[in-house]
Amino acid sequence: MSSTGNATDGTGVGVAPVVGTDTEAGGRTDSGGGAWAGEAGAAMPPVPDDIRAAARTAPEHWLGTVDPAWRGEGEPPLWAVIGQWRSDADGEIVEWQRNEHYRPSPGMLGWPEPTDDVDAAMQLAATGYGPVENVALAAVAAELAVLTAPDGGAVSACTPEGDAVVPVFTSPEHLKRAGALAHRVLPLAEAFALVPEGQDLYLNPTGPVALRLSADDLSRAVDVLEAVGESAASSAAGSPVAKEEQN
Repeated sequence: MSSTGNATDGTGVGVAPVVGTDTEAGGRTDSGGGAWAGEAGAAMPPVPDDIRAAARTAPEHWLGTVDPAWRGEGEPPLWAVIGQWRSDADGEIVEWQRNEHYRPSPGMLGWPEPTDDVDAAMQLAATGYGPVENVALAAVAAELAVLTAPDGGAVSACTPEGDAVVPVFTSPEHLKRAGALAHRVLPLAEAFALVPEGQDLYLNPTGPVALRLSADDLSRAVDVLEAVGESAASSAAGSPVAKEEQN
């Protein structure tokens, strides 16, 4: 699977949670290979209230600001940290440094809310906040709108790279942006049946990010779901409830 989108550097600051990026401002270490960037004398962005409050309780510290889309446990990875603020001896914020390795999440990029599970998986995959494999897993059970030609076949188009693909849409919102065109709404497997040989499906080309989905991607996703289903069925068969029902 491959995607295209309009990802840009995130500029939003002042979102929770706040994390300490070192113990003391004077002892900060840069473990990101030159990740922190700041210009002496440069104007700081507006300081959020939660950062000011944290600074008062932690003078002479660096306080990191984390993208709200990161939901992991423990210390956040460097790519999820937007930047860091430095507090002085009086607990006042005196410096801001942005993180050059930060990956903005869909929300921080200003992308619209996902319209469905497939769209959500696509946005997370495109920004590095979710695995790309989740797109195919979500698409297996989805119905897609396929633009149709006068002969009833699927309409083909070209990606920005010049590859032939079949545009499909995961929701009415994405389809509407394509204009008033003839289409059919089909399960994923039936949509693939209309795809000419050598082409892939092209998910949501009218959205903030588009992603190609091949027949191999679908096959792998089905295999994963079948394996999960067999494992769950096996576990259920051995459960006390299942044994009681058998008796």
